Amino acid sequence: MSWKKFRNSNFIIRLTAWEYWPFGIVQFPLFIYWLWLSLRARSVLFFSASNPTIVLGGMFGESKHDVLNLIPERYKPKTVLVKAPAKKEMVLRTMNDRGLTFPVIFKPDLGERGFMVKKISSEEQIDSYLRALNKDFLIQEFLDLSVELGVFYTRFPEETEGRVTSVVIKDMLTVTGDGKSTLEQLILDKPRAKLQWPKLKVTHSQLLNSILPAGEQFVLNSIGNHSLGTTFVNGEHLINANLSKTFDTISKQIDGFYFGRYDLRCSSIEDLYEGKIKIMELNGCGAEPAHIYHPGFPLWKALGILFTHWKNIFLISMQNHKKGVQFTSYKEGKAIYKKFKEATLPG
Repeated sequence: MSWKKFRNSNFIIRLTAWEYWPFGIVQFPLFIYWLWLSLRARSVLFFSASNPTIVLGGMFGESKHDVLNLIPERYKPKTVLVKAPAKKEMVLRTMNDRGLTFPVIFKPDLGERGFMVKKISSEEQIDSYLRALNKDFLIQEFLDLSVELGVFYTRFPEETEGRVTSVVIKDMLTVTGDGKSTLEQLILDKPRAKLQWPKLKVTHSQLLNSILPAGEQFVLNSIGNHSLGTTFVNGEHLINANLSKTFDTISKQIDGFYFGRYDLRCSSIEDLYEGKIKIMELNGCGAEPAHIYHPGFPLWKALGILFTHWKNIFLISMQNHKKGVQFTSYKEGKAIYKKFKEATLPG
């Protein structure tokens, strides 16, 4: 193997950028901290009190549909829950009844990190999705809005006002044509896209030999998830008193919500500040302040932010507990975890 080929190998790409490291490596020191906080709270599931109206506070096992139901209608895209087992004819009828047209987004009702989130543009793709996932799933309106963000909100129960503590700008995975290279070559020449090659060569199989005109951008994946190649760009510069006030107003309309990340789309940053947004998902305490995954963000700084993140989970949970919110029992938490793992298995 040549030095150039080795340097551009998936192994080196992942090794030299901690954002690609296995989840457990980065999270290990936080696991030790969680154990310490659990001892202080006398509950390993203390985080369940962080958002009392969401299962386990949103750490895992919550229904996306149930959480969306907590949000006022004006902030949500059209969304419908489809119960398994489902047939294509029933799915099409449901879409028609709710005024949903192609393209739409299909996503499991229980799931995380982009698992089985797909843009569906045809009846044939519905067939493929139903063969791959025999679980409850959501059909969600595809939002043709140019800005996609993750906005993290924090409010302590003993305080009257919350604030935005993180903003991540999602830059979809794209390649730019040079008038000479095929789509396949463009993908393999871009490290972030190269890591997604096993999926992209299937998704774009009919276009791999096409040559993009110079300067033309081609979106490889329109789903804004880090595991699918999206670049997470640090958007901390967008945080100000106005943004915090806007999301404090929205969040106080969501019963029992104190801590988590809004995954949303809007037409512009001006609309973001005015609260003219559509919330695709609301993730509770299991979400992360995703701006730390900005390429080149220092690992030591990211770990410091994550330790503060867990400290805030602890403080919010303990303040809610003092107000009478009970921690989920170990037995109940174990049952939720088992159901969650079964739901996120393929098939």
